[in-house]
Amino acid sequence: MKVLNFGSLNIDYVYSVEDFVKKGETISSNKLNVFSGGKGLNQSISLSKAGVNVCHAGMIGHDGTFLEKTLKQSGVDIKYLKKSESVRTGNAIIQNNRQGDNCIILYGGANQEITKGFVDTVLREFASEDWLVLQNEINEIPYIVEQAHKKGMKIILNPSPMNKRIFEINLNYIDCFILNEIEAQELTKTSSDQEILKQELVKRFPNAEIVLTLGEQGAMYLKGDRCIFQRAYRVEAVDTTAAGDTFTGYYLAGRIQQMPVEKALDMAAKASVIAVSRKGAAPSIPSRDEVTQYQQL
Repeated sequence: MKVLNFGSLNIDYVYSVEDFVKKGETISSNKLNVFSGGKGLNQSISLSKAGVNVCHAGMIGHDGTFLEKTLKQSGVDIKYLKKSESVRTGNAIIQNNRQGDNCIILYGGANQEITKGFVDTVLREFASEDWLVLQNEINEIPYIVEQAHKKGMKIILNPSPMNKRIFEINLNYIDCFILNEIEAQELTKTSSDQEILKQELVKRFPNAEIVLTLGEQGAMYLKGDRCIFQRAYRVEAVDTTAAGDTFTGYYLAGRIQQMPVEKALDMAAKASVIAVSRKGAAPSIPSRDEVTQYQQL
């Protein structure tokens, strides 16, 4: 079994501010850091650090060579990484406030240059029962899902950022959704009431596994009548940018390694709490040893 993450790669420009900028306001930042990022890149690194052999497919510009190095140094297979000749690497403008919260503006760049021909070339190397991890920061997601489903691949979707393009995907082909409450509300067009949300997710996607992240409340796994709750671990947040991606990578790693759902959720929760205690996106993702040691506290 092989694991493919067809996902984004971004250069993150992180501005440390007291409070988020308001409409019509100009503010000064306390600091600027430049990090490797992108939900795709972060999740590949998280999977790799959790012990999974993962291939990353995606596109960068000539300004994104250091992202290629970051993936390689983290143990990710980059043979399906392609460089655009004309478009710069995707990037993110991130405000990080004094509470450690963030808000993000994305520029797609090379992430939006995926072609059907490139997709076909990559998927040719994969087969039934291989795993495919997707987010919503690259183009051609509907085509990727369609072709992967034809091959019998197990398809995992993190529908972030949530926008109208998600509804161009045949969501019935998704085997596992990993999403937060806001994404779940938009996906189901339903109430923010947690109980109603759970019911609607299971009703809408009866054959899929669903992992619903709840921020400080924790996370839960849903499949049919089964519901497993995972508490959140507490830490003073420094930067929450890669918390969700760290959780996603470690949870999927646990399931790939045939852990019970409960153990995979717990490992993911501990990995993500370590990540939020550190600055940056990809640099904040802990090693498996760090997560194991945290489990022993």
